[in-house]
Amino acid sequence: MSTRIAKQGRLIDRSRPVTFTFNGKPMKGYAGDTLASALLANDQMLVGRSFKYHRPRGIVASGAEEPNALVGLGLGARFEPNQRVTTTELFDGLCASSQNHWPSLEFDVGAVNAALARFFPAGFYYKTFIHPRAFWKHVYEPVIRQSAGLGQPPKEADADRYEHFYAFADVVVIGGGVAGLMAAKTAAATGARVLVMEQTAHWGGRAPVDGGEIDGQPAEDWIAATVAALKALPNVTLRTRCMGAGVFYHGYLLGYERLSDHRPGAEGPRHRLWRVRARQIVTATGAIERPLSFAGNDVPGVMLASAMRDYAVNYGVIPGQKVVVVTNNDDAYRTAIALKRAGAEVLRILDARATGGGTLMEEARSLGLRVDCGRAVAKVAGGKRVSKLAICAQEGSGAALEEIACDSVAMSGGWSPVVHLWSHCGGKLIWDEAQAMFRPDPAAAPVGADGAGFVLAAGAANGYMGLGAGLADAAAAGKSAAQAAGFKAKKSALPAVLEPEEAPMVPVWMMPAAASPELRAKAWLDFQNDVKVADVQLAAREGYESVEHTKRYTTLGMATDQGKLSNINGLAVLSDALGQPIPQVGTTTFRPPYTPISFGAMAGDARGELFQPLRRTPMHGWHEAHGVDWEPVGQWRRPFAYLRDGETPHDAVMREVSNTRQAVGILDASTLGKIIVKGPDAGRFLDLIYTNMMSSLKPGKCRYGLMCSENGFLIDDGVVARLDEDSFLCHTTSGGADHIHAHMEEWLQTEWWDMKVYTANVTEQYAQIAVVGPKARAVLEALGGLDVSKQALPFMGWVEGELGGIPVRIYRISFSGELSFEIAVKAGYGRALWDQLIAAGETFGMMPYGTEALHILRAEKGFIMIGDETDGTVIPQDLGLDWAVSKKKDDFIGKRAQQRSHMTDPARWKLVGLETLDGSVLPDGAYAPAEGVNANGQRNTQGRVTSTYYSPTLGRGIAMGLVLNGPDRMGEVIDFPGLNGKTYQAKIVDPVVFDKEGEKQNV
Repeated sequence: MSTRIAKQGRLIDRSRPVTFTFNGKPMKGYAGDTLASALLANDQMLVGRSFKYHRPRGIVASGAEEPNALVGLGLGARFEPNQRVTTTELFDGLCASSQNHWPSLEFDVGAVNAALARFFPAGFYYKTFIHPRAFWKHVYEPVIRQSAGLGQPPKEADADRYEHFYAFADVVVIGGGVAGLMAAKTAAATGARVLVMEQTAHWGGRAPVDGGEIDGQPAEDWIAATVAALKALPNVTLRTRCMGAGVFYHGYLLGYERLSDHRPGAEGPRHRLWRVRARQIVTATGAIERPLSFAGNDVPGVMLASAMRDYAVNYGVIPGQKVVVVTNNDDAYRTAIALKRAGAEVLRILDARATGGGTLMEEARSLGLRVDCGRAVAKVAGGKRVSKLAICAQEGSGAALEEIACDSVAMSGGWSPVVHLWSHCGGKLIWDEAQAMFRPDPAAAPVGADGAGFVLAAGAANGYMGLGAGLADAAAAGKSAAQAAGFKAKKSALPAVLEPEEAPMVPVWMMPAAASPELRAKAWLDFQNDVKVADVQLAAREGYESVEHTKRYTTLGMATDQGKLSNINGLAVLSDALGQPIPQVGTTTFRPPYTPISFGAMAGDARGELFQPLRRTPMHGWHEAHGVDWEPVGQWRRPFAYLRDGETPHDAVMREVSNTRQAVGILDASTLGKIIVKGPDAGRFLDLIYTNMMSSLKPGKCRYGLMCSENGFLIDDGVVARLDEDSFLCHTTSGGADHIHAHMEEWLQTEWWDMKVYTANVTEQYAQIAVVGPKARAVLEALGGLDVSKQALPFMGWVEGELGGIPVRIYRISFSGELSFEIAVKAGYGRALWDQLIAAGETFGMMPYGTEALHILRAEKGFIMIGDETDGTVIPQDLGLDWAVSKKKDDFIGKRAQQRSHMTDPARWKLVGLETLDGSVLPDGAYAPAEGVNANGQRNTQGRVTSTYYSPTLGRGIAMGLVLNGPDRMGEVIDFPGLNGKTYQAKIVDPVVFDKEGEKQNV
């Protein structure tokens, strides 16, 4: 039975009692408790059920390595599943619920799986759910989906907010144990900017629990003095509750700070994601104790020895009154001694080593504790908690020598350095035979682009398990990091350390060493995913020799703890089964984050309205006040149409098209992408970016251009204006400005880095207004200020001046086939100019028109639209735009790709116009079938509709499409089956169905 020890618990405040609930049951704890320590203090040993067999699971660890104790935390908008009780700080009103059971934790019908375990061996799902194939969709898949996963997803929107934080440091130390503090102290003494991240709420790591003296004082006092000294330094930043989540190339790392998990509803963000650039990174992340593999090692009450010691010393909680300690190293003796002094009955210390331990063993014996050397656990018995234990010889098959009644077992299989962060960006590991661990290989450290190392491991994370050795290694790491960051190290004496001498550990991967098949089938490696020693051995027999393949076949290490407790034991078992050395078997891949990060922290402020901030043109308010029907275009909202009383969107569009053709329309074209390209090499650069020649363009003139990807496919089109000898303005599609600007910069920075070219995306810096229609020139002349006659401003030219007293640049370009002027003005003047144009145009019957009218106007002229006529597989030649592909230029992006045989294949579909025989509107995206079937057994097709509209100008449906040999089949009729069951007959015609000669736009 668990008990709270009177007057003990260095981290709890007994003057501040806290109430909480677990599965609806009221419980009590203290400020400073974790949820785990509080549950144990309330004798709640059973906390959950395992994933596959639904076996009872209890708390086994005390930190982020905990595989079992996952709960749903909170209610409503603050509910979050799969929270570790070992890392959850207790607060008043905390509400926790256990997971993965039905109907209750105590009685779970899923536990029947344990009785059927022999039918669910490793990889059973790969063997079971294959035949009959007809069962997959209606039988297997629904059952698997219902069974998969742990916990339940939240049903309400998250009530908290989150943020991202950007920081820069010369040296970042990840880990705030004594090694991390020592490294930070040494680095900070050089003057380097130092950031220290500690994932728990407390400094010092395990040292205050494990004991030892530093500079003649208890480790806890040395920690307090060192933290105080670091806090006083202006060049040091200390952060608790901040995990080093991932280390990436170029000194980039992520930190995950939990700001208010322990005080929900507090002001400010709940979590903060740190995005840090560091010159050097020191990983002082400590080590994790390994469990031992013996039958029944998953019964609630079997815990890591270090965890049991943590609960006793830090929180004043003894998880059991009758404890057996089983170990292969000296550290577990510290637990036996701590439990004895706390008042627990330590029944036996089973040391698998034939000769036992060193000084700590003698201390344990001096306290009256019995030590049995060369002994092991044959089997632990118990259902929802430990009831008894069978003892056997370690060098044997498991024959029981005696049984003893007990209520808890403290196990220690040695320690593994936390090498995850070291490994994230390529750091290699080396097998340390003496300590039976993988540790960082200093000869294969992560290196940056310059070939220099930027990550150092320190202390226990580097394989130095002793207090003195760890501090010395950390001091050296801090000094080296500061020097590599460009600072001069200062000489300083290492602290004097007093610690007991420890005897060498002996690797124990299976207990007992020659355990019978029956015992191996009940010895657990991955507690959460129910992977046994026998499962890994079965995988080896079935040919899974790679540790990565074994991981996926057995699900070893694929739980939420990502194998922090199971992986090393698992690969050692695999090594033995394969008859290969452990280094040859290797490790699985460590990937960020080190522990799970909340989705909220990943998103930061990018949620709700801020997920994709709405971009508004300067005229947005005017549109809203005049019956606008909005259409999303990228991150913009553009008017689809302007509805008048009683109008449908279709009616409004028809009116807008007709009025623009007959009188004059006005369009908000501000969303059009605008990119400045400037510099002595600007013309040469654009010649490579566009398919046609831009360097020959004269200032004051415009030219239509196409851009292709390196694969030759059309990605954007637009008008380029030459502003002066070294400056161009490139227009792009509304949704393409950011993408095209990034495209330009990628080529400039990676391929043509020596070109003297500067680019700037100025889309939002300018409003752009199109005045379109036969009376467009009259409207501008009514405002006055600029000569916009055909002679002064010919087609595809531009001028600067004032219009109505506002500085403007006017482009004489057209996307409608009508007389058209596009007027660019600084964004701050956009609304004022719009209002003046609306007022001046009233006399001439001006109406605003939206994007749908724009699309119909352009389709009547056969103008293509990126995203409609293109789908990522279309080249300019498919669209009849061969004239815009230069034959003179040596090169441009996509040129070589367009010379491939597939691109020059005469059977490529080509752009044509499509006219239905009955004047109806073709379905958008409809395909025209052809004779025969393709290699997949599907009916062949000979074309598809790319754009389709009703044209009020012509009084019938119009369409464009890509058709096999289309330009050679003019007048031919092909069928387009619709989803409504109707088959549309369409005649292949010229794409230009209005003003073929272009007279209206050139007046």
